[in-house]
Amino acid sequence: MSEKKKIAVIGGGSWATALVKILCNNVTSVNWYMRNEGAVAHIIKYRHNPNYLQSVEFDINKINVSTDLKEMIEPADVVILATPSAFLHDLFENFPVKMLEDKVVFSAVKGIIPEYNAIPARFIHKTFNTPYDNIGIICGPCHAEEVALERLSYLTIACQDEDVCEDMAELLSCRYIKTNVSDDLFGTELSAVLKNVYSIASGICAGLGYGDNFQAVLLSNAIQEIENFIDEVSPIHRDVMSSAYLGDLLVTAYSKFSRNRSFGFMIGKGYSVKTAQLEMDMVAEGYYATKSVIEINKKFQVEMPIVEAVYRILYEKISPVIEMRILTDKLS
Repeated sequence: MSEKKKIAVIGGGSWATALVKILCNNVTSVNWYMRNEGAVAHIIKYRHNPNYLQSVEFDINKINVSTDLKEMIEPADVVILATPSAFLHDLFENFPVKMLEDKVVFSAVKGIIPEYNAIPARFIHKTFNTPYDNIGIICGPCHAEEVALERLSYLTIACQDEDVCEDMAELLSCRYIKTNVSDDLFGTELSAVLKNVYSIASGICAGLGYGDNFQAVLLSNAIQEIENFIDEVSPIHRDVMSSAYLGDLLVTAYSKFSRNRSFGFMIGKGYSVKTAQLEMDMVAEGYYATKSVIEINKKFQVEMPIVEAVYRILYEKISPVIEMRILTDKLS
């Protein structure tokens, strides 16, 4: 992809910050939308995001940061969405539909839009009439915090159009980022959604005092659930033991940087859902994904005991101690 391509990144959080950092290695300019006016002013003056990944220093000559969404998107050839899925519907509620119709749109969201129980690819396609060949996903295994530290990380780029996929992979490749490509748009996106639910389960179990032995069993069963679900929803050939699926699950379930694991850990320690959310002051995508996956699975009827256990704990307020004890008898 030519560095003359105009890129817009939408979001002000850690992943948006990390993506802007990566892109600045390979392009001359990035349009960056964030809604926080104070953060925009701070970046322009001090060259770093005051709220996320504060160690990242930007070349202010390479970024155009603004709170004007239309101004950032209109001239862009490629738009990367890095806004939490729970906010996407509101963000684009009054946005001109035609403006995204002919653009390449990549999602780095890793969540479900709760208003539609839809993954971002489907939301983009249905809302803006963007062809699926122009829609992609950027997924892990990768934590934004390690990108900020320039630790070697791997990204999987998925799109049904091979050329679009390869272009984005080239755009995001640099000294500390290696990229893989995939044509499994729906499978990788659904897997990225589901791993957040299993990460919450992992955190709950850690909070309850379960050890590494049980965590290994939990995640072995989790990848089986992921495979069964995405094979039912999108029946194409895929290897779920590759890094886009299993790798992304493992890093999210085990890492100290995982907000979903941290959220689950607090639930396991006895926090209420609301208290845990307030304590984190960050969005745990898996909370919203849990309910949406349960709704979606009413159609497909895949056995997903781990997802169901997390749902009962988060939404039906069943005791984590009781629910996880029941779950242990369902795992193998």
